[in-house]
Amino acid sequence: MSDADFTPLRVTYRAGLSRDASLRMRAWAKAKGYSVSERGRVAPEIIDAFLAAHPEVYEQARTFEMVHATARTPGPSPEDYEWEGNSQLGDVYTIVFVRELDEYEVLRRLGAADEDIRLIEDGDHSYPEGPQIITVRRIGDWTVAIEDCGRRGAQREALGALSRDGGEAVTVQRHNYAQHLVAYAVDGELVTDINPGFPIDRQGADPDRLNRHLRELGIDPAASDSIDNPIPASLALAGRITGVTISPQHLRRPVLGAAIPGASF
Repeated sequence: MSDADFTPLRVTYRAGLSRDASLRMRAWAKAKGYSVSERGRVAPEIIDAFLAAHPEVYEQARTFEMVHATARTPGPSPEDYEWEGNSQLGDVYTIVFVRELDEYEVLRRLGAADEDIRLIEDGDHSYPEGPQIITVRRIGDWTVAIEDCGRRGAQREALGALSRDGGEAVTVQRHNYAQHLVAYAVDGELVTDINPGFPIDRQGADPDRLNRHLRELGIDPAASDSIDNPIPASLALAGRITGVTISPQHLRRPVLGAAIPGASF
């Protein structure tokens, strides 16, 4: 699929109104018989009606566009991950997909000693100054490691270790107060890492290697677009590389993992 084969799905967002415009809107809405409170959110249909009746305010309201990633060809889709935002994964986590290694070796290369490896239960979580929890499971030809509040698998050294000797590793990192990340390594080398919120921002030995998959998800890799669903898009991108689609069932515990002491967030 080439850049000319699709038009990205663009979504328009409107920034909040100024305080004066907001007060004016509430007064207008009351005069028109709408039910509005003095404070709190105003229904979108009231905002739209007010702006339609006051084009001068509409012109002043700042709008911006983002691209909504969605599958353009058969395969894993961002829609497959509608559950992710309300899952037990939380706001900060890293998922690493590793080919050629079993669960124990993935844990060791992520820094776990043999004595760290055990069954991880529902009550096990990562805490500052405490152990870091990583769970692993085999899905098809890949071992999938999920780090609770961790980022070991997003570090270049770890990706090199996980993919050396002819292997592959794909990382998706969600970090709500830092930058999200997708990274792909082959045979110990970082091929590309991508900022999924702004995909033109990518580096590596071959930063354009995954461009075909980006296009399949409705993302133009040559455009300076911001993506409004970067994590579902990232997980779908990982799925197109690995053939693995994670479901809530894959998060169930108890499962093999490690509690690595003294981990830092």
